[in-house]
Amino acid sequence: MPTVTLDKLKIADTGKVVRVDGADDVRRRLMEMGLTPGATLRVVRFAPLGDPIDIEVRGYHLSLRKQEAMAVQIDISA
Repeated sequence: MPTVTLDKLKIADTGKVVRVDGADDVRRRLMEMGLTPGATLRVVRFAPLGDPIDIEVRGYHLSLRKQEAMAVQIDISA
């Protein structure tokens, strides 16, 4: 299963969340926003300077900073 971090994906790429790393408080907050293992997501767009990243997960849009996106491992074969 090829995995990459969320910040490495390009516009229109999709994948499934494998795991969320990072400090406990950041990890908990990301999971509360729907980034739980098994959730399917799609990269919608990037801000002009590349940060934040707009993704669609569980039917809604979520904007993440690159630093947060680096903590999310994605299975790109999904």
